[in-house]
Amino acid sequence: MSEEQSSPAPAEEAAQAPVDEASGAFTFSEEREARFQEIVRRYPTAESAIMPTLWLCQDEWGWLRPGMPEWVAHRLGVSLTRVYELITFYTMYYTEDPGRHNLQVCRNVSCHLMGAPRLVDHLRKRLGIEVGQTSPDGRWRLEVVECLGACGYGPMMQVGKRYYEHLTPEKVDALIEEWSKSE
Repeated sequence: MSEEQSSPAPAEEAAQAPVDEASGAFTFSEEREARFQEIVRRYPTAESAIMPTLWLCQDEWGWLRPGMPEWVAHRLGVSLTRVYELITFYTMYYTEDPGRHNLQVCRNVSCHLMGAPRLVDHLRKRLGIEVGQTSPDGRWRLEVVECLGACGYGPMMQVGKRYYEHLTPEKVDALIEEWSKSE
């Protein structure tokens, strides 16, 4: 496994969520509405379509804005409780603006033993924010999360949909510099 798994780069600033004024419901772009319909057809039950629909919402708007869980439950005809169970269990769903770069450092046993606490401390100092905070300019958010499933590659972090593995403070500094230049 490489230090960086291939996947899209961290999301740019998300567009404001279009809302149908008459119903108060969110409205997918034409392309994402077609993807939503494909998801509904592909999965055997509406409950099994919750997670990909949440991803679709997050891809469209950057995070799960207030009212979106209710909208997803309504669109799929599933329990709101079930939608919230998934949102609150998985760290990949954001219920507040994650900033432009949401750095999620794994804190589970393997990563902890390989240096995650030192990495988190370095990030806190480098970014000037505490765990769970977003920088005042909205560029950086720092989180510690449970196992991200890369136990042999720690310490590691997820930023957006990318994994960064075998990290050191120096490697993290290089990533921050790279992301800062690309803005």
